Amino acid sequence: MLRTFCCIRLVIATALAVSITSSNALAAFASDDPIKIGFITSLTGAAAPGGNDMLNGIKLYMDEIHNEMAGRKVQLVIENDGSSPATAAAGITKLANEDKCDILDGILLVNCSYAAAKAAEVAATPFLGAVASGDDLTQRLHYKWFLRSGYASSQPMQPFGDWVYKTLKYKRVITFAMDYGFGYETVGGFQKSFEQAGGKVVQKIWAPLGFRDFSTFIKSMHKDADAVFMCNVGSAAFLVPQQYKEMGPGLPIIGNGTTADESTLEKAGDELIGATTALIYCPSLDTRANKQFVRTYTAKYQKQPSYYAECAYTSGMWIGKAVESLNGNVEDKEKVLAALKSVQLKDAPRGPMTLDDRGNPIENIYVRRVVKIHDRLENKVIETFPHVSQFWKWSEDEYLKRPPYSKDYPQ
Repeated sequence: MLRTFCCIRLVIATALAVSITSSNALAAFASDDPIKIGFITSLTGAAAPGGNDMLNGIKLYMDEIHNEMAGRKVQLVIENDGSSPATAAAGITKLANEDKCDILDGILLVNCSYAAAKAAEVAATPFLGAVASGDDLTQRLHYKWFLRSGYASSQPMQPFGDWVYKTLKYKRVITFAMDYGFGYETVGGFQKSFEQAGGKVVQKIWAPLGFRDFSTFIKSMHKDADAVFMCNVGSAAFLVPQQYKEMGPGLPIIGNGTTADESTLEKAGDELIGATTALIYCPSLDTRANKQFVRTYTAKYQKQPSYYAECAYTSGMWIGKAVESLNGNVEDKEKVLAALKSVQLKDAPRGPMTLDDRGNPIENIYVRRVVKIHDRLENKVIETFPHVSQFWKWSEDEYLKRPPYSKDYPQ
């Protein structure tokens, strides 16, 4: 009988313990504290046009969900990195440690992304890079707390270089890019696949980020080539084509997506008509999700969404899905990180997305051509490469044995 009594007491105690544990879990789930998302990007400096489009994109998503995820209010805490790596690192540290943000998001420039990812690692806070395209962040460095919903800089360029040689039949190409990490990785990805297909980069020109007069660089371009590959960002994206039209060799323009992004086209003249570029997004994509996104974005901001805007909007979708999977319980950072890594999107404006095991999206790459319709320049998709990984057709091991793309590699 004593044994029976003890067993009853044990059952009651166990039930009470389970009840208390469940109550504590419920209290965490039902917290009145808002979920804090720290969003940092370049609102001033060389990359400000794209950075402000990113802010537009994340704000649009927050408006659509009424600033609420899984029944909890969401507070967006905004920081400006001023297009500076040091400021980006300081901003991430502030968002994580002072503002106590549960999740970090944003970052545009590659040099800022490397600094920001390192700071997030020190702060041990999940950081989803909305753009943050530095290749090695999800390759050789492979930080624990960093993943991205954007893309790796060279990712769109690797299939594009192969396509340029085989489809456009260009054999000799000049490259012109900004003299920093994004330029190196973008040109490197294009050059590697273009030359592997049989082409040749005959001249490489690097221009300082933040310049406004590119005449000396443009006048140095050789005429004995089939096209000029451009990688322009910030104000250079509309200044370089204008100056190229006035004093360049008159060769066709090809390039990465920022060279003819919608944030550039709204300021450009006819000099970009016919430019052919590759990127993860195009506003003219004929899907229900994208049409809805373009419609609501255009109504709110009276302009076409740039890829920067789509990237930030989609990062919001990504975070929202992770938070929903946790029923709003974001207090455990390890669980938040795991949830972010488990997200898959079928209906992002750009198309379907999954993550590889290094935290980089596998997604569609679109070849776009600039056309003029009703006095407005816009990109039209002319080719789609589905489900492209950051390693393209190479195995991960084969790819990572090579040096990272840099100013000196490939030569």
